[in-house]
Amino acid sequence: MALKAFRGPRGWLWRWRRGPLRRRADVVEGWVLLGVWLLTLLAGIAAGLAAARSAERSLAHERVTWRPRVAYVVAHVPARSGARSSSRERVWVEVRWTAGDGSPRTGQVRVAPDAATGAPVAIWTDERGRLTGRPATATEAAVRAAFIGTLFGAGAATVPLAGGRLLLARLERRRLALWDAEWARLGPQWGRMAG
Repeated sequence: MALKAFRGPRGWLWRWRRGPLRRRADVVEGWVLLGVWLLTLLAGIAAGLAAARSAERSLAHERVTWRPRVAYVVAHVPARSGARSSSRERVWVEVRWTAGDGSPRTGQVRVAPDAATGAPVAIWTDERGRLTGRPATATEAAVRAAFIGTLFGAGAATVPLAGGRLLLARLERRRLALWDAEWARLGPQWGRMAG
């Protein structure tokens, strides 16, 4: 039974084999199926590679242009009391730093609850001096780019695959309609031959 499920190359290429029951619609369906698979593969690979390269370039640009800075807590942050507070818990506070162009900036960051007013805090800023997160390392960027490329590639591959499935379903309906029409024409003749 298990061997019947695996048809092998002859089973896959039935649309191109010569035979008395092969019709033009079978050959067209075979070529459409081959084209859909090739287009799906090419679209997925092309979109995935393009998205991965774009993400890699963007993350590399962030690594080059984002800079670490030292900011200072503007207001004292009271330590939290109670059994639930822990040293890993962080609170939002306003900090002040000087941008690369010399202008003063302020923003909100998370710090330890016992940070004193004026305490230094490490932050990252972009090329315009705006507060950002830490840029991705080269390894993190490669993983993100691969993940983004995979997602975009799979998404792009679904478009020709779905279109091909719709086209093949339409071709199959047409083929079955032709079979019905031919059966309606030839079926009564078979009844006369048997009787």
